[in-house]
Amino acid sequence: MTLINAKTDHYLNFIKDDPVRPHLQMVWRISNGREVYALEDEEGELRAMICVAYTKEVPKDEGELDRLSCDDGYIAVFYTVWSYAKGAGRDMVLTVAKHIKETKPVKRYVTLSPQTEMARKFHLANGATVLQVNSMSVNYEYAMELL
Repeated sequence: MTLINAKTDHYLNFIKDDPVRPHLQMVWRISNGREVYALEDEEGELRAMICVAYTKEVPKDEGELDRLSCDDGYIAVFYTVWSYAKGAGRDMVLTVAKHIKETKPVKRYVTLSPQTEMARKFHLANGATVLQVNSMSVNYEYAMELL
């Protein structure tokens, strides 16, 4: 598997497939302490994508995510992930978390997830715990040692 920091139009064209936050513009996703990553298999086929923001506080909604995102944030916030192959979402979260751990001074990994059964099952099955339930979202937290 190959992890790619998806700054090029080739990968950013796949933003339209985001099932959680398709309304967020490409430029927004790669500015002000935010990144997009793609995961490819050995043949170069796209398997999954994830959007990450870096903050100093845990955001409860998209407005806070926008306001709190910063280049020197120490909380990695996974705010959307989608896959094109079974099991690729899990691979994406683990791969990008390992990359972030090796390259950034991140102290926490949290999500800004929708209040859906699919998100709940995904995060709990992959070792996250519920940090807080907000009016429009749920923050799950992944322990540093799990990633």
